[in-house]
Formats: sequence, structure tokens, C-alpha cells
Amino acid sequence: MAHIEGEIIINRPVETVFDFVADERNEPRYNPSMILAEKVSDGHIGMGTRFRAETLSNGRRTEMIIEITTYDRPKVLVSSTHFALSLH
Repeated sequence: MAHIEGEIIINRPVETVFDFVADERNEPRYNPSMILAEKVSDGHIGMGTRFRAETLSNGRRTEMIIEITTYDRPKVLVSSTHFALSLH
């Protein structure tokens, strides 16, 4: 299992940044490999929210389901990503 952690300074209120990152539909705006991200669960974004996403790498499309597994706004956001087979 991969663990990704990072830090960046952004001159915005922490709640604004947290909400932007928690909504995976925004990821194609800052991740050039992600070509699609859509919310597939009902309700507000929080624990249990699921997104379907697709990435493009080396000419291959890969589909994934991303689920928020820990949501403690605006301090902690944890998600689990499950990959499907590569799409041609």
C-alpha cells in the first residue's frame, strides 16, 4: 500500500484549501495525469464519499474509485484508492 504525504504553503484560509482538496473533482485542475473525476455518491463531501476517476499515463487510461475514509475538517483527510484494469 502506498502512503502519500505532502506539504505546501497556500495563502488561503485552511478551510477553503481543505474543501478544495477534499473534492476530488478538482484534482484534474492540478494533476495533469488525471483526465476525469466525478462524484458518484450522494450527499455532501465527507467520510464515505466516493469518486470515480481516470488517469492517463504512457497512453494508457486507468480507472479508479477514490473513497474518503477519514474526514476531520479542516485537519485530516484520508482516502483509499482502488484501481480497475487499464482501459484501452
